[in-house]
Amino acid sequence: MSGKLLLIAAGGTGGHMFPAQALAEAMLARGWRVKLSTDERGARYAGGFPQAVTVERVASATFARGGAAAKLLAPFRILGGVLGAVVSQLRDRPAVVVGFGGYPSIPALTAAWVLRRPRMIHEQNGVLGRVNQVFAGKVDRVACGTWPTELPEGVSGEATGNPVRQAVLERAGAPYIPPGDYPMAMLVIGGSQGARILSELVPAAVALLPEALRGNLRIAHQARDEDATRAAVAYQAAGVRAEIAPFFADIPRRLSEAQLVISRSGASSVADISVIGRPAILIPYAAATADHQAANAKGLADAGAAVVIRENALDAAALAGHIAAILNDPHRAETMARNALGEGKPDATARLVALVEDLGGETQ
Repeated sequence: MSGKLLLIAAGGTGGHMFPAQALAEAMLARGWRVKLSTDERGARYAGGFPQAVTVERVASATFARGGAAAKLLAPFRILGGVLGAVVSQLRDRPAVVVGFGGYPSIPALTAAWVLRRPRMIHEQNGVLGRVNQVFAGKVDRVACGTWPTELPEGVSGEATGNPVRQAVLERAGAPYIPPGDYPMAMLVIGGSQGARILSELVPAAVALLPEALRGNLRIAHQARDEDATRAAVAYQAAGVRAEIAPFFADIPRRLSEAQLVISRSGASSVADISVIGRPAILIPYAAATADHQAANAKGLADAGAAVVIRENALDAAALAGHIAAILNDPHRAETMARNALGEGKPDATARLVALVEDLGGETQ
């Protein structure tokens, strides 16, 4: 197969894989060949990538998980992955290597640095992840999904935004129906980490709302299995209709139909909320590395599109107050939705494509 080769390196989480997948789809459409370099865990998350993308498994490891023996072996596994990546890149020379973060991106980025191949990283969050922090000064471009992003001294970034899935783009800027005295949709999305606090406090907060407001609410709440029953019982006791599931496959539709979103502030969630344009209450995950979820929320908060509540200030009464203040004020809710849309970057994928093609140039 002819065409320049783009090598994408990414770790095995949705936060890394969603923007990587969006770039892969776009570059294939422009006639490039695409490889994905990841580890065994990451390969399990690669099912959404087009079949034309070659998945190349590399040895890698993290220092953050496992026992003492696993941590001692981690450097050797990473070194093995780097050597394998060097051989692979000598055999099939990439025009550009793009890292999206996570330990599995180390081998490909290191090999690209050793071989002096054009390379860049994309950071989804407002604070560089550990791996991207290491490579920020060793690449030709640093693309930033959240702006501003805290960068090391001497490193400059380019604000591209975070690419979103095609299903989100299809609902970009969907008309917002402001709250009123009729059935209203509220979407609660907690992410895979630390969602328990939302499953405990959101139903408790809803129970404190005035009866007239409660009666109009229709809630979709994404909760882990171990929290779902308790949340369902609490909503039922409050007399509120709620649909609870560990995962909603149709989040873009639910976002577009919501009058209010309550969410963690992971990079992908913030991007989806802003591209569609909905008022939000954001609760950053307190244990996130370098408090990056608070940094992710800053843009929407500063734009007047979201209320941000830190976990140490979160209780049912405070949350109920914010919910009521938004849903009882249609003008404010509509303004928040409009401001969120102003922060969205539906062209994020196109911006990344432009950087890749600029880096690729006449590379052979």
